[in-house]
Amino acid sequence: MSFTDEVHREVTLAEPVVGERETAAVAAVIEDGMLADGPEVRAFEDEFAAFCDAEHAVGVANGTAALHAALIGLGVGPGDTVVTTPLSFIATANAARLVGADVAFADVDPDTGNVDPHAVDAQLREHDDAAAVVAVHLYGHPADMDALQDVTDAHGVPLVEDAAQAHGARYRGDPVGAIGDVGCFSFYPTKNVTTGEGGMVVTDRDDVRTRVERFVNHGRTADGNFAHVGHNFRMTSLAAAMGRVQLERLPDFLEARREHAAGLTDVLADTPIVAPTVAPEVDHAWHQYTVQHDDRDDLAEALAAVGVQTGVYYPRAIHQEAPYRSDGRDAPIARGLTDRVLSLPVHPALSRDDRQVLHAAIADYAAEH
Repeated sequence: MSFTDEVHREVTLAEPVVGERETAAVAAVIEDGMLADGPEVRAFEDEFAAFCDAEHAVGVANGTAALHAALIGLGVGPGDTVVTTPLSFIATANAARLVGADVAFADVDPDTGNVDPHAVDAQLREHDDAAAVVAVHLYGHPADMDALQDVTDAHGVPLVEDAAQAHGARYRGDPVGAIGDVGCFSFYPTKNVTTGEGGMVVTDRDDVRTRVERFVNHGRTADGNFAHVGHNFRMTSLAAAMGRVQLERLPDFLEARREHAAGLTDVLADTPIVAPTVAPEVDHAWHQYTVQHDDRDDLAEALAAVGVQTGVYYPRAIHQEAPYRSDGRDAPIARGLTDRVLSLPVHPALSRDDRQVLHAAIADYAAEH
């Protein structure tokens, strides 16, 4: 009998690691009574900016709000085009539509799934109304920021980092988020840092910081007047208190994720399952450990049969979704990856037994195929 034949709890794909410290921090805010946009938010913003080596950080309600506010902060609006990747959660493209801009999709690198700088350059040459490029650090692997900055600088457009999956990732030693003009993070429960819901905008640009701060607070200025129409995208003090603890714990979370990822990579050696590519110049945050396999669905079914959860991120490229089909364009590499990718458990809450079950299941599958 193999290890995977034994009775064992389900090996979860994602599991927030939240404990007594987070509970105590939230309870302190409740006792204090400053539940909304209070001192905890300002403290979290300062600490997160320092973590990203950024001048400024603005806490917001969620990751989508961060993307929306970032584009507003850059002055993107109706009549503009935003160039981005088709291989991401749909919020990346939706943020452009929400500010009134059109979206142009640049295809991706077949190994990392990150947007291809050459494809970005081609889209910028085609769209003289392009006002921003949004690059996603997919699965926690930083995009090719040097090449992307060369392209965006040449065309005179700002570069936005969608770092919703990349807390703690680094590119050539620099934290992601403040490498481009502005960076956006999500604190959804499955992310490397969670506040339940929440997000952060980071930037070194004073003008972007000012516009973002106003936009997420109804357009309110420092003197209490209203300069323009805005949203209520503010972060709560409850979320910020939790986020401050999570940020302190992030180095331990990252160490566990990297250890688990290394174990999976060892197990996948000499199997038909393709382990994730990691460029030598990056430190991967391992939000997802995403493999490629010709018969992805068969692999997922085999792992499910022994209690291992998996996920497909993403089953369709964004340009295949109803709101984005109208221009008839294709991104064949991204579309092809949606048929091959499968994410395996890599989160910090995995126990030793969890990893044994996962590794044995992969070894058993590879031996039979």
